[in-house]
Amino acid sequence: MPPQRNPGILSLSRRLFRIAAPQKRSLVVSTLASILGNFAHLGLMASGALLILSAAGLNRGAPVVWGGLMLLCSAGIGICRYFEGLVSHVAAYKLLADMRGNLFEMLRCLAPARLLDRQKGDILSVAVADIETIEFFFAHTIGPLFTIILLPLVSLCIAGSVHILFLPVLLPVYLLICLALPLLAIKTGRAMGQDYRKRVGDLKSFMVESVSSLKEVQIFNYGEKRMAEALEKTAGINRAAHALTLHRQIVTSAPVFFIYLARILVIATASYLALRGYENPAGIIVLSFVVSASFSSTQSLTTVISNLLETYAAAERYFAIMDDRPEIIEDPSPVELGSIETVEFDRVSFGYRRDREAVIQDLSFTIKKGEKIGVIGESGIGKSTIIRLLLRFWEPLAGEIRINGIPLQKISLKSLRSRIVMLEQETFIFNDTIAANIALGKTGASEEEIVLSAQRAHIHGFISALPEAYQTPMGELNGRISGGERQRIGIARAMLSNPDMLVMDEPTSNLDVLNEKSLLKTLKDEYGDTTILIVSHRRSTLTGCDHILRLDKKSPQHKDTA
Repeated sequence: MPPQRNPGILSLSRRLFRIAAPQKRSLVVSTLASILGNFAHLGLMASGALLILSAAGLNRGAPVVWGGLMLLCSAGIGICRYFEGLVSHVAAYKLLADMRGNLFEMLRCLAPARLLDRQKGDILSVAVADIETIEFFFAHTIGPLFTIILLPLVSLCIAGSVHILFLPVLLPVYLLICLALPLLAIKTGRAMGQDYRKRVGDLKSFMVESVSSLKEVQIFNYGEKRMAEALEKTAGINRAAHALTLHRQIVTSAPVFFIYLARILVIATASYLALRGYENPAGIIVLSFVVSASFSSTQSLTTVISNLLETYAAAERYFAIMDDRPEIIEDPSPVELGSIETVEFDRVSFGYRRDREAVIQDLSFTIKKGEKIGVIGESGIGKSTIIRLLLRFWEPLAGEIRINGIPLQKISLKSLRSRIVMLEQETFIFNDTIAANIALGKTGASEEEIVLSAQRAHIHGFISALPEAYQTPMGELNGRISGGERQRIGIARAMLSNPDMLVMDEPTSNLDVLNEKSLLKTLKDEYGDTTILIVSHRRSTLTGCDHILRLDKKSPQHKDTA
């Protein structure tokens, strides 16, 4: 299903409520605490009015009784506010953790094909800032939504019991403050919230890119222009924030006028009734206090609405990723892959964009167990694409790939990628120790296995010379290791996994001639029985391969004995 464009507020709210379902008990407790706290507020004001009336001799009951009720309501307000905030926030943070976990799982399914056109900084903004913004819905919205329904109903019931004439006076004001103005605020401000969240995401993408490219910025004297671009994006965010703030102030201020107008109307109605001979001063005074308390609670709705503009914009960005459809869909009943005996490409064609010329056309070849196959060709001819198709990062547009005679689409992705290990041109180093980075190739790897893999990759000497050896944090060292050292760590990681098949994309691009020869000797001596597919533009890297697959534009493939 493609991502839904511009979903409605009700649709977004329903989806957020579904996400909140696992914490519904906590949110119900929080909502009840919010309702009871607001009722306690009404009770406090009503008890205060009755206390004054009792002291003046206009109401039955001892003043101490009404004073006690005031203290009881005050305690209730504090207790309810405490539990409302505590329980709602604990539930909200658990929901945010689940959302981030679900987002990471979806990104894993979408990668790499569906993430090519997405900026890393924008994804980071959704994962951190946007999900954090959605916390407002879970922690600060659900309780007030129920409160604004119940409080007006209770207030109107009290108003009707005092005199029926108060109902047509108060009902339009409640409808205006609790329904019409909030809906109008959301409708007029939603685009502002979307614009603001988008600009924040763009700036974060820009900053991630800027930090990653600092060396190039300095080398090519691009700093001033980059700074000007950053200031321009910041100014755009400020303009969007100013518009949102202006809208928020209007949304917050407009109900205040109608709240004070309602109070004036209550006094005017009471005065009119007094002129007509209606005598119930106690009821009118209690009603005035209750209405005042009711409006002070419903007024908080305007704050909720103003913050929901950003919340809904953030939710829309989150759901845009969650609704995306992965390029690769695993078979409902996948086949577990055994030891790899054969790999077949049968008339395979592929292009990264269906409306463009295919990168690979009509490609056929077979790899048998234990063979060493090299792939060579000019840049952009599709060498690396062969590896990505084999690991099923993309689907062929035509033809079929089979392992052990089983179509690739029917094989479990987990078993496929546990049997085949890939080493790319650029090795990503995580912010952890060197040992942990190498151990990524095998869960629960022992120290001896890690050291042995490093020795095979000819990186052991470099690691041993470091002050903390294998426990050296890569966060501190990452910027100071060479491309060759980084790549040899990746080679050690791949060797540790001891796969059925090792695929290597330009494995020696950052190695000197001596280290290249060492690596090739390791592959020959210690991986003689392992099936290996090496992609390289260097003919020397393919030394020792049983066969070489040469790609060119004139002929899909040419196989010759190495």
